[in-house]
Amino acid sequence: MKNPANKPRAGAVRKGRKGPQVGSGGQGRQALEGRKPTPKAVDRPYHPAGKRKAAADRYEAAGGRRTGGKPTDAPQQRTNRPTQSRVAKSADESEMVTGRNSVLEALRAKIPAQTLYMAARIEYDDRVKEILKLATARNLAVLEVMRPELDRLAGFDSVHQGFALKVPPYEYAHPMELLDKVEARGQVPLLVALDGITDPRNLGAIVRSVAAFGGQGVIVPQRRSVGMTASAWKTSAGAAARTPVAMANNLTQMIKEYKKRGVFVLGLDGDGDVSLPSLPLAKEPVLIVVGSEGKGLSRLVTENCDAIVSIPISASTESLNAGIAASVTLYEISKLRAAARKKK
Repeated sequence: MKNPANKPRAGAVRKGRKGPQVGSGGQGRQALEGRKPTPKAVDRPYHPAGKRKAAADRYEAAGGRRTGGKPTDAPQQRTNRPTQSRVAKSADESEMVTGRNSVLEALRAKIPAQTLYMAARIEYDDRVKEILKLATARNLAVLEVMRPELDRLAGFDSVHQGFALKVPPYEYAHPMELLDKVEARGQVPLLVALDGITDPRNLGAIVRSVAAFGGQGVIVPQRRSVGMTASAWKTSAGAAARTPVAMANNLTQMIKEYKKRGVFVLGLDGDGDVSLPSLPLAKEPVLIVVGSEGKGLSRLVTENCDAIVSIPISASTESLNAGIAASVTLYEISKLRAAARKKK
């Protein structure tokens, strides 16, 4: 009779093709222990959080310089972008106008452009057909790129809808050279300077009014002011192509230089001491300074103006938009100058 103590333990012998095998030698121990803890999202290289962390590490390793994709966790400089025109800055200071409607409007307004980027395999509609027709008529380079590349060009936070238009940076004139050219043509200077205006649509409207009422140019300060963006170009309705815009390093100093050249500086303000209809200096060389609708003219600019002019408006209206105020003033001055020419 066999000893029960020598009987093999149940389950200890595993039968297979090679015959009975005793035990597993620890081969199934890891399976019995279960899976290890799931790694954190930032530690998984294919998870979006892991990709952002890797991009941020590359950003820091490059000393804070952008070397490839956009690092979401890296410090970024925020810029004010017009919402309607969807404009993004590229590395060479040119602009990217994105979105089908915005690109179409920019091409219709004949904004200077370098390249039209179009997503590959895009679905055609009437806007797409017109965009391509206008770009072809202007002999623009049309490049078909894959969507990831277009995302990078347009900016990762931009909704490009398959199109991006590259607009070169605006070439500003020098304020004193602008005045020299006006005098060399034998014209009486009529210029407009902006003080603290940040809406590109106001700048575009003022450029359009200057061209309409016989002015010769617009001056913007280098700091705390809007520049000639694609949105300003569009609002000017083509007037920016024939009306130069100059940039002043220091608006107050520029005003002083203009006064030395015999230009009368008129600031627009609701509490001005001179009413627009009785403006005595309209026939002389004039520089109109327009302040922002909220803050108005800055203190230093106000102190250096020859006169502060107000526009009579209804008591129920607090103030006029900067673009409208400039248009009304330019119209009044052009009317006074036309009357003076008839008398001669």
